[in-house]
Amino acid sequence: MSSYLLALDQGTTSSRAIVFDFQGKVIASAQQEFKQHFPHDGWVEHDPEDIWNTVLATSREAIAKAGIEAADIAGIGITNQRETTLVWDRATGKPVYNAIVWQDRRTSDYCKDQKSKGLEEQVKKKTGLLLDPYFSATKLNWILDNVDGARQRAEQGELAFGTVDTFLIWRLTGGESHVTDATNASRTMLFNIHTQEWDRDLLEAFAVPAAVLPEVKDSSADFGQTQAEFFGAPVRIAGVAGDQQAALVGQACFQPGMAKSTYGTGCFLILNTGDKALSSANRLLTTVGYRLNGKVSYALEGSIFVAGAAVQWLRDGLKLIQHARETEQLAKTIPVNHGVYLVPAFTGLGAPFWDPEARGALFGLTRDTGIAEIVTAGLQSVCFQTKDLLAAMARDGVDIQTLRVDGGMVANDWLIQHLADILRVNVDRPAVIETTALGAAYLAGLHVGVYQSVDDVCGLWQCQQHFSPQLPEEEASALHKGWSNAVKRVMSTA
Repeated sequence: MSSYLLALDQGTTSSRAIVFDFQGKVIASAQQEFKQHFPHDGWVEHDPEDIWNTVLATSREAIAKAGIEAADIAGIGITNQRETTLVWDRATGKPVYNAIVWQDRRTSDYCKDQKSKGLEEQVKKKTGLLLDPYFSATKLNWILDNVDGARQRAEQGELAFGTVDTFLIWRLTGGESHVTDATNASRTMLFNIHTQEWDRDLLEAFAVPAAVLPEVKDSSADFGQTQAEFFGAPVRIAGVAGDQQAALVGQACFQPGMAKSTYGTGCFLILNTGDKALSSANRLLTTVGYRLNGKVSYALEGSIFVAGAAVQWLRDGLKLIQHARETEQLAKTIPVNHGVYLVPAFTGLGAPFWDPEARGALFGLTRDTGIAEIVTAGLQSVCFQTKDLLAAMARDGVDIQTLRVDGGMVANDWLIQHLADILRVNVDRPAVIETTALGAAYLAGLHVGVYQSVDDVCGLWQCQQHFSPQLPEEEASALHKGWSNAVKRVMSTA
């Protein structure tokens, strides 16, 4: 009898595999980081073979650590860095170019040109997105136009496009399945979230041949089965969702009004809006939260490009720390109003500013400034950016009282307490903080019958610790005002 679910969590800086039991408990996990490629200013790429090899290796390692076999796995759930764009040869499975990562800004000028033609309103109306380099459509257009012969081969049906989930499914099924789910499709800027179909007008606008597109399925569905060679026997792929939507499921935010915020490489706050695709007047995104049994649940999302990536930069770029866990102790050694602000606009600013030309900066440095102040400013930047998102949602008429948080950064108690202080809301940390992978596992479990409904999933969610605001409100407001002034100084329009 199959007793486990395997989640493949393919992230921006690493790939993870986690074996869960049916109660959502982690049985075994494995993780591997892989190289980031920065060919030019604002460009970010991954080697697709690094993505594939780390996913396969971590999957096998997690299965081995759990002491189980393929037959013990009821289903596989896949969750992935979204918007990252791949194009490969249908005959060989070989990519024609590196994966262009969601953080990549190379198509900024192209987006400006399209905006000048009045395309953004159509994009927003149909996809819920803004016309920005963040999304897949302009990355795909770039590959077709800049790789020799790619456009002609695409039009002839020789090439396949996909986000990371699609590429992994293709590889795992030996090319049998060219599919994605509605959440990932909704991030391409080519998918009409109201009709739930690839949009012909947008395909034409971005010069994308329909022949390259995958089939779009529910988030919990039959995506094919893995080739026996990978895990020793075929295993059904039964759940797929982009990482932020998977975290929404993992946090059991199934009721309209519930919200979660994930702190990984970036930070993504998603609010469930139910069957209503709420349009934002404050440059937030309307997206598919999940699609189950053909029914769409929509969400309002704020996207921050740099969260954990700021800590990674402090570690690997400035070499101020050796490990992320050091940040908590450093932050405890100084007062919160130390006067230093780090604006981590390394690849532009996301919501609610959407300024691809902005660049990072440190403000408030004095002779007294040390490692603790700079590192703490990095942690605080995550809280301030989240505050900007909540403020934008409030202007859209949405008032969040409690925020469920997850991702690797939330193991830091100081950070989560400061988050509650700055946001002025209650923050709940779940017993399992790897809710992105857990959400993928739940989606697989729903399809294969481990769970009968989302109510079963809700019953498994547990709060590990509750944080409420402790810093006086006037202090929190003064800190955020200093941040706002710093942001204004890095904006390209300043």
